[in-house]
Amino acid sequence: MSADCIFCSIVDGDIPARTVYETGDVLAFLDANPLARGHTLVIPKSHAQHVGDLASELASELFAAVTELTPRVQAAVDADGANVGINDGEAAGQEVPHVHAHIIPRFEGDGGAPLHAVGGERPDLSDDELDEVGKTVAAAIDG
Repeated sequence: MSADCIFCSIVDGDIPARTVYETGDVLAFLDANPLARGHTLVIPKSHAQHVGDLASELASELFAAVTELTPRVQAAVDADGANVGINDGEAAGQEVPHVHAHIIPRFEGDGGAPLHAVGGERPDLSDDELDEVGKTVAAAIDG
């Protein structure tokens, strides 16, 4: 746990939350500043700032909860769809430095946008540039 993390304080019970789901390792609660009715945050109970900081087992449990909860949240608020996403790092818009997945119910005509809209302007990359980026990313993954 991190003493100065609002989500750790929620896990500890020091800050109230509208909890909708809980296991030994995962907690889900309504966003206090929702983008839509039913906007739910799903977090690991143990503190991790970035997705890459999660142990594989905990990452699996977190995503399993997101997978289970997304259709249930949609059904609860009669949504037409949902955006599911994680802001990983300050440059990506992460406001609370604790891994959290957003389940944002979407409704026909709500004025929202797809996740592709968060990227800003798309880079104009040639096939050669895409090939080079692919090789660079693959090399980084292979270690």
